[in-house]
Amino acid sequence: MPTVLVPVRLATRGSRQAMAQANVVATAISSVSGRSVELVLIETSGDARQDVPLHSIGGQGVFVKEVQRAVVDGRADIAVHSAKDLPSEPAPGLTIGAFTERRAPHDVLVGSTLDALPDGATVASGSVRRRAQLAAVRPDLRFVELRGNIDTRLSKIPEGGAIVMARAALEILEMTDRIAETLPIERFVPAVGQGCVAVECRTGDADTMHALAAVDHAVTRRRVEVERAFLAELGSGCSLPVAGHVDGDRLHVFLAEPEENRSVSDVVELSPGGADHLADLALARTTASTMQERLG
Repeated sequence: MPTVLVPVRLATRGSRQAMAQANVVATAISSVSGRSVELVLIETSGDARQDVPLHSIGGQGVFVKEVQRAVVDGRADIAVHSAKDLPSEPAPGLTIGAFTERRAPHDVLVGSTLDALPDGATVASGSVRRRAQLAAVRPDLRFVELRGNIDTRLSKIPEGGAIVMARAALEILEMTDRIAETLPIERFVPAVGQGCVAVECRTGDADTMHALAAVDHAVTRRRVEVERAFLAELGSGCSLPVAGHVDGDRLHVFLAEPEENRSVSDVVELSPGGADHLADLALARTTASTMQERLG
């Protein structure tokens, strides 16, 4: 009798961006493994509570916990997330089986370029990191919260102001025509993992790990693992605006203390081509400790 290939059950949020990311992963898995993929839609607390700032309801992890639970409970085989939403502390029972090839990691402004914003203009963003970075360059700007899906956020551009978004989100939805300015990484360091999709499965699930090999991008994995080592060293309880991004052989980092209007940033040289990955991971952790000491 012919072998029956069991479908891969993929847990994802139901937003347009999350669904687009999930479908890219699903197509890659199916094309290489021959297994069909069934989507398991999950509403997270981050999606349900649109009326409060992210940092007040759990910050980074609010978009992933329920999706992860579907895999741990056996309702799904894999969980797909924006890697920047994934906490640095590994989830018990789960393994990151793939990091997809990274899209453009930059932040962008929609509504106006930075230089064109008038003095005291309003910028909408739910990210404390983005606010701290923009305030370091333009202390005159006024900031307001921004929550919701992509379409909702695009409808909330303040009059005479701008909103901040991830370029990758607009790329995957083919909406880059809305971008007024792509912010340079050197001055506006992206969130750890930004532009990449992370795929988790149950630890020890060899069949699913084999299927995920189709979407795991080795260069992106090495770079994001270095970024996540930097974040992990700061501690899972760190609530400060933090950013880390590997661009080629350089690690760009940023850490701020908004209440005291202070921030520190640095660029660290890594091994050529990521040849010494263990050394790069150690350097990322050392850099995190150094940044904390500099910030005081």
